[in-house]
Amino acid sequence: MVNALPRHKALSLAVFTALCASSHAYAQQAAAPAGEDEPTTLGTMTVTAQKREEVLQDVPITVAVISEELLQDTGVRDIKDLQVLVPGLTVTSTQNEAITTARIRGIGTVGDNVGLESSVGVVIDGVYRPRNSVGFGDLGQLERIEVLKGPQGTVFGKNTSAGVINVVTRRPSYTQSAEGEVTVGNYGAIGVSGSYNDSLSDNSAFSIYAAKRKRDGWMDVRTGNGPRQETDDYDQNFHTVRAKLLLEPTENLEILLSGDFTSRDENCCTAVQTSVGGTAAILNALAGGRAVAAPGDDPFDRVAYSNRPTTQDIVDKGLSAEINWDTPWFGGATLTSITASRQWEAINGLDYDFSTADLLYRNADKDESFTGFDTFSQELRLTGSSERIDWMVGAFYSDEELTRNETYRIGPHYEPYVSTLISNLVLGAIGQQLAPAFPPNTTVVNMANPHLFLSEATGVAFGRNFTGLGTLDRYKQNAKSLALFTNNTWHATDALDLTLGLRYTREKKDLDSSYSNPNGSLGCGSMLVNQAAVGAAVANRIPVFGLLPADTRASILASAVPQIIGYSCLPWANALHNGRNTFQEMDDKEWSGTVKAAYRWNENVMTYASYARGYKGGGFNLDRVQSADGLSSSGQGIRPVNDTSFGGEFVDSFELGTKTTWADGTLLLNATLFHQEYEDFQLNSFLGTSFVVRSIPKVTSSGLDAEILWQPRAVQGLMLQGGLMYAKTEFGKDIPGGDFVERTPLSTSGALYKLPGATMPFAPEWSGSLSATYEWDVGADHIGRFNIGGKYMGDYNTGSDLDVEKHQSSYTVFNARVGFGRSDGRWMLELWGTNLTDEDYVQVGFDGPLQGLFPDPNNPLNTFNAFLGAPRMYGMTLRVRY
Repeated sequence: MVNALPRHKALSLAVFTALCASSHAYAQQAAAPAGEDEPTTLGTMTVTAQKREEVLQDVPITVAVISEELLQDTGVRDIKDLQVLVPGLTVTSTQNEAITTARIRGIGTVGDNVGLESSVGVVIDGVYRPRNSVGFGDLGQLERIEVLKGPQGTVFGKNTSAGVINVVTRRPSYTQSAEGEVTVGNYGAIGVSGSYNDSLSDNSAFSIYAAKRKRDGWMDVRTGNGPRQETDDYDQNFHTVRAKLLLEPTENLEILLSGDFTSRDENCCTAVQTSVGGTAAILNALAGGRAVAAPGDDPFDRVAYSNRPTTQDIVDKGLSAEINWDTPWFGGATLTSITASRQWEAINGLDYDFSTADLLYRNADKDESFTGFDTFSQELRLTGSSERIDWMVGAFYSDEELTRNETYRIGPHYEPYVSTLISNLVLGAIGQQLAPAFPPNTTVVNMANPHLFLSEATGVAFGRNFTGLGTLDRYKQNAKSLALFTNNTWHATDALDLTLGLRYTREKKDLDSSYSNPNGSLGCGSMLVNQAAVGAAVANRIPVFGLLPADTRASILASAVPQIIGYSCLPWANALHNGRNTFQEMDDKEWSGTVKAAYRWNENVMTYASYARGYKGGGFNLDRVQSADGLSSSGQGIRPVNDTSFGGEFVDSFELGTKTTWADGTLLLNATLFHQEYEDFQLNSFLGTSFVVRSIPKVTSSGLDAEILWQPRAVQGLMLQGGLMYAKTEFGKDIPGGDFVERTPLSTSGALYKLPGATMPFAPEWSGSLSATYEWDVGADHIGRFNIGGKYMGDYNTGSDLDVEKHQSSYTVFNARVGFGRSDGRWMLELWGTNLTDEDYVQVGFDGPLQGLFPDPNNPLNTFNAFLGAPRMYGMTLRVRY
């Protein structure tokens, strides 16, 4: 007897089988000759997914193409806006907008640690951006965006293991034109942009685009005793300028020079409490009022607590030159050179504890809070064709300088808060253990004045030992990448195409790290030097200590003193880091590539199978790392780790797809079955006190990816575009290391014990999108236009440790736009709305820093925070064009 397939697998297989069956049936039909009035917007849609212009339906790659018109209808200005149009694409931000992460099919790199490269690459006009956050900004006038799913190492300059977001902006033309736009909206939103395009001569043209956008914040902030003054957050204030110069000195030579500058001066990002634990009472007492949300408060009231500023200042600028020369070599092959120099800088203030208690914070100052990329890249490609072969060979080089200054300032509430935690957690546990040995009503542990514990243990004046600039660390990393690649398609027959791609990559990285504790971390240092004083402080808190047998006293101290020192010597306050200077380097040499076979049954039906080996480089954890024995793979402790490196990430990707064209080119139905196996997946997790990087031996992502594009002839002016994705994305069951071990009781489990065999975070099994646009005539000279789009996301977890408190239920977000204007496009007035139903959802959930103490589900002490999705926004836009 054959076992039944699980329902979700059966449904996925049924969809794919039905599409393949209909494709085969359609392949038996004789294709009708194209009529003169045949629509060309879909059947002839072109992409550059293989670095040559090709019809979408001929490309054996899973790629979602978003046209200029749809991008405008849905208000897409950056890659975060894009996710509403692409199933399987998720884009999130955390501590600030400079930390943005894209995921495809549930796979992506958590962005809070810039030492990790991105699994999903962002390429803008042929120039690779070193991290997703560097590609997050106003993209200007867009021609189209292509989202390529799966590894793409043999056609794009830089290795990517999960996919590529390929952004193509509008090129200059020889027609004089001017465009302007004014937008107003709720939250005080106002935006102005303008562009001008013209020819300089018969063989040169230019374009320039400029925009300014401003908006009040949509998060209300309770500032407590300050010094923060801003009472809202997630505001917007940025300027963008983009310019291009096109030179065509001869018929076979084209030079495109581009420059852009973007500046963002905003406040972002506070977080809300989604679950409030017992630590809130301590914070409230220290702040002299409400320090965090109260139990039962609705986090979607969008009220955050922060006494320190979250100022962010981001500058992104660059120059590039693209040269295309139709050479006399190899039958007129095209030589393409793309040279780029870019700078990206971010300064971010942060209230680490996300409360109005003054525990930990970071000033928005370049010396204290700075992340910068200086990148030079050069790509060369020679592309040609013969009767049977389309070929490409290329080379890519990049030189990336990464600078990061990281600080933790320790506020006056830090010492009493940690003292109280120690008194309640460590000494309280001792009291519970000893209480049965003494008569009732005996005071076992003295909990009076618990906030003086650390001062008492170190023998120094209250407050002096912790307040001040606790951490000032500087990182300088250089990464050089050199790659040779080729991608070639052999037209074996008129119907069968075979593609072979191969890439050799060498990457060299070196990192200089300098660690310092400017205030000396006297509390932690005193404890390390004089552990006897810590033991004496413990004894003073246990009135019955002298009545205990000597071996019992020794056992208590042997257990309690290391725990107390551990809480006192958390990374930012650990004196063992002070004065450390380390140097690390790595040199990786890797092969990657792809093999594809595509069979075209006729001009309307193509099926393909592909295999790809993808690779993403290793790197270094740019954070203070400490463990029990000085090894990064070991459990929690206070010994600094010198080797913070992690290896490369690899993937074997298999796809079986079909692309079909129906109804004389007005209907496209495409589907792909995929299976991806990742080796040494780079997982970056925040464990309440620091970020740790772990290599997961195995991660798999399997499922179905289907899309539809339809312009029904029966309803002139209607365009539908949508997609559906089923993806089962899971961790392997065997993950070595203490972080992944489940124990009894759960409070002794590793912080990541839920991961083995579980579904990945940010990986819903089902997601889908659908956009409908309708345009109609209004009289002889005017038109109306309406668009509505929705994105459905199934249940998923938003935390890298999969705590149940970070679960996000399924939700759907709708955007819509309706406009009226001139038929010739001279002007149009639009009313628009995003997240029309004001859907409540979480971007990322995380442990409250110093407030998520145990991995037990529903532990009453733990507090959990979240960065929320944006609320409903609406407004009006006037567009004019000359």
